[in-house]
Amino acid sequence: MDRVMRLASQRAVVVFSLSSCCMCHTIKRLFCELGVNPGIHELDEDPNGKDMERALARMLGCNSPVPAVFIGGNLVGPTDKVMSLHLGGKLVPLLRDAGAIWL
Repeated sequence: MDRVMRLASQRAVVVFSLSSCCMCHTIKRLFCELGVNPGIHELDEDPNGKDMERALARMLGCNSPVPAVFIGGNLVGPTDKVMSLHLGGKLVPLLRDAGAIWL
């Protein structure tokens, strides 16, 4: 859990992902289209990825914890939370407040 929180606080936007996950790809693509350069941590490519995946599952309270998105060091959640913020017009202001974009 400590490593997850340390990595999550290193950039304005951090995404914990699996390289083969289509929903992870969708979230990463969304951020790129919004002009965000997120920190990406591919858990399946990290030697400690399984431990981080378990920690994220506990934090999110679900079995499939990816993608797990942190903005401004705070856990936003998985795909449904990020998309809900985006569709509700709240994602861009959140990204702006975190310093991830300058719109």
